[in-house]
Amino acid sequence: MSNFSNPFVSVIIPVFNDSKRLKTCLEALEKQTYPKNLYEVIVVDNGSDEIIEKVVGQFKQAFASYESQPGSYAARNKGISLAKGKVIAFTDSDCIPAQNWLEIGVKHLLSVPNCGLIGGEIEIFFKDPSHPTAIELYDSVVFLQQKRLIEEEKYGATANVLTFKNIFEDVGLFNDRLKSGGDKEWGQRVFARGYLLVYAVDSKVKHPARNSLEQIYAKATRISGGIYELDKLYNKNSTNSLPTQLMKTLFVDLRPPLRSAFHKFYLDKRLKNKQQKTQAFTVALIVHYFKCFEKIRIQLGGSSRR
Repeated sequence: MSNFSNPFVSVIIPVFNDSKRLKTCLEALEKQTYPKNLYEVIVVDNGSDEIIEKVVGQFKQAFASYESQPGSYAARNKGISLAKGKVIAFTDSDCIPAQNWLEIGVKHLLSVPNCGLIGGEIEIFFKDPSHPTAIELYDSVVFLQQKRLIEEEKYGATANVLTFKNIFEDVGLFNDRLKSGGDKEWGQRVFARGYLLVYAVDSKVKHPARNSLEQIYAKATRISGGIYELDKLYNKNSTNSLPTQLMKTLFVDLRPPLRSAFHKFYLDKRLKNKQQKTQAFTVALIVHYFKCFEKIRIQLGGSSRR
């Protein structure tokens, strides 16, 4: 790839106790087809117990920083403050970027006038592709559906997003008070400012499907907290009292989402047979109640989880 007119790119990765998968991610970033002298990798340790610097030190393109405020969006903001690049690329420690990820993503970013962000494809993979678990099946059709997020919800999941640094100067940084949903809140600000959001199917990262109840519980409760915090942010003038909020949760949210879950999973062609559809449907009901009880916990004074 010619260096002519290629911008310098800063890749930002927040990490919290995930050094093993971080190493795999950094190995993939070391093999990028983008010119080696035109990108850096900024790993922001967000309070890990593990020694993240030891892993990062094995890679020439990468350097480590630290952010004490809990939350991946606070960590991403720290990375942005250190970035030398005209272009900022985001991925996560559990992702494996394709070799041409940066090359293709930057091409898209530069080719679209008034582009606010590129949301690349996030390819979900299973631990055992021939025997995916119920939780993996659910995870693979619900989370990180980048095309839908870009086209319908007007944001890109930061597992795979490229943007210009000056977009942050225009619309502001991520809301660092949010533990989840910060990419949605920021992406919708970008869209509201009149920038274009583009889905790029050929700028890919791979992401492992969550495969345990513990992992899906952590994801569900983090999302529930993020939704609650976003709702407070967007509805600052709401007059609903705590008892009113709790009553709504108890009598509305706790109803099982049978109809919507049935339509979502039994009509999804990615689920190959009735058994897979039933498995994903069952996990969806469990996750629904994880989210509901987390919402109640936060309404009663608990803090959102990271």
